[in-house]
Amino acid sequence: MLNIPRADMDPLSLDTFTGAVDDVERTQYKILGGLQRAQTAFEQKRVYPHLGRLVKLHGALVSVLEQTEGFRTPETGQITGIDWKEKTITYEWPELEDTEMAVVEDLIQWALPRIRDTIEEGTAVYEHVEDNLALETVGIMPSYVQEGYLMVPHREEGVLHVLRYTLSLIEGEGEVHRALKTTHCKTVAEETVDVNPSTVKLKLIEERRDLPNPATYFSKIELHVPYQETLLPVVKRRLVRRLAAESGGQDARRQ
Repeated sequence: MLNIPRADMDPLSLDTFTGAVDDVERTQYKILGGLQRAQTAFEQKRVYPHLGRLVKLHGALVSVLEQTEGFRTPETGQITGIDWKEKTITYEWPELEDTEMAVVEDLIQWALPRIRDTIEEGTAVYEHVEDNLALETVGIMPSYVQEGYLMVPHREEGVLHVLRYTLSLIEGEGEVHRALKTTHCKTVAEETVDVNPSTVKLKLIEERRDLPNPATYFSKIELHVPYQETLLPVVKRRLVRRLAAESGGQDARRQ
């Protein structure tokens, strides 16, 4: 087990790699420490935020290697940051000599396979949870499914979380992306007599009359996994795909 200083507990980022010219060995330990923390989380079945961060970092590092020479030409100027949404890199590198830049590139080459291995571990946990997850409809489904309710049981605490969701379409550069926003409505103890999705839905309709016949989904899973770090993110991504399939015709009519 590595003994990583507290100063090195920050998430791995491109900044981690630009500091390699000062102390390559220390930077390598910092990278290994970050990957070790992610691996420990995956062993505990805690997928997020580590998996998402590592996937983005891996993509950024690959782009840096592919475009480094172009970044250093007078025509393109310096990198000034990263736009994760647009998947573009605009990062301001330190003033590095060619030999120093080579050190950074070598470090990236050293780190990439280790990052990929860790990503595979997290992906395996994600896929295991998703393979054991079923998303069922509750009651009569309306034609409008962009708003509604999502029920997620948290087995470890013996409760059922009820969330309200809204699906939005975001257009940019000729592509349409779907964004799911959720807000927590209530938590129901599963030990309560006659607690079932249909009963909960009827009570929601009584309490919140703005959706008289809401689209309602129930996530069925028997695994005991962390709610915030794993179960909820997996369920939400599954719901986005489900809604995309069920509202495809509505999206086409809007375009």
